[in-house]
Amino acid sequence: MQNITIFGATGSIGDSTLDIVRRHPDRFSVYALSAQRRMQKLAQLALEFGAKVVIVPDVAAVDVFRANWPAHQALPEIRMGERGLCETARDPETDCVVAAIVGIAGLASAFEAAQAGKRILLANKEALVAAGSLFMQTVQAHNAQLLPVDSEHNAIFQCLQNGREQQHIQRLILTASGGPFRNTAIEELEHVTPEQACRHPNWSMGQKISVDSATMLNKGLEVIEAHFLFGLPADRIDVVIHPESTVHSMVEFIDGSLLAQLGNTDMRIPISYVMGYPERIDSNTPAFDLRKLQQLNFSLPDFGRFPCLKLAFEALRAGQAECIALNAANEIAVAHFLQGGLRFTQIAQVIEQALNWQSGQDSAIGHIDDVFQLDLLVRERARAFLPASV
Repeated sequence: MQNITIFGATGSIGDSTLDIVRRHPDRFSVYALSAQRRMQKLAQLALEFGAKVVIVPDVAAVDVFRANWPAHQALPEIRMGERGLCETARDPETDCVVAAIVGIAGLASAFEAAQAGKRILLANKEALVAAGSLFMQTVQAHNAQLLPVDSEHNAIFQCLQNGREQQHIQRLILTASGGPFRNTAIEELEHVTPEQACRHPNWSMGQKISVDSATMLNKGLEVIEAHFLFGLPADRIDVVIHPESTVHSMVEFIDGSLLAQLGNTDMRIPISYVMGYPERIDSNTPAFDLRKLQQLNFSLPDFGRFPCLKLAFEALRAGQAECIALNAANEIAVAHFLQGGLRFTQIAQVIEQALNWQSGQDSAIGHIDDVFQLDLLVRERARAFLPASV
């Protein structure tokens, strides 16, 4: 029996994780759940799964949570903010942490879980993008177990015989759907609305990650993540457009063999794999119907259409500080785009300006505090690069 703590429990990853918990009550129990905004849903989930701890952002959220809690039921312990997340990550009652908080906000608690030697199911890309070397060193130093939730890295992990065989890898091939604009005329991208950008053709995701998928910055973050997870340089990690999203990624070996992991576009599959690892457990998903598989299409991404992907490769080659700058500038740019303060095509422009600025700085990253300090500094610079109006 594993005590599961889910950071970001009310999002899509949380939903899929909890569905698997429902399927396997003999294997998993929920110890703690966190949410940033959806207190009513958090209360419902905490009640259903008997969570002993909930983590909410602030005092106002505590009041909303209490208002949505049944009067006749004993309240779970309520913890607040980043401090509450970190406390729960190292809590002796926590066996396994599902790190699904979006953005740099999820780094501190994931890093705390690594320091505490926990089993970490990582769905937060930014933890490795912003602090990859430090994070991986911490995992090894404290005998933590890091298992990738992202479908692409999970697929690679499965192809590598449970994560081994790195010395036999020729290259990693990450697949990308191409998002909602893979066939849109480039001149039309300037007029894309947030609603259009969030309408992913294959996956149901939150707003920020949906926009990242539309710009393919999301795939760029995954390239950086793959570098730290599997130890390969940028020139041995490729991205291919695969509209069907049936092949979730591939590994080419030095003998010419190419292994791929295929499946439905359902996050319960990779989540169930890491939850049950090293065993496989039922994911409660429909069987893959090979009769409906007519063809698989692959093509190389156009950097003219997806400049954010190109910038991610450049950041990885430049170093950790540039990866921090890439992520921080993107978070600022995407937030403003979603608020209507930035055009879709200007997201890449803000990121490029931030990377150009960072390239002139002397930024040493030797401690986790250095990551957060540089992140804040780049955010300030990125705001200065925002256009006065759209």
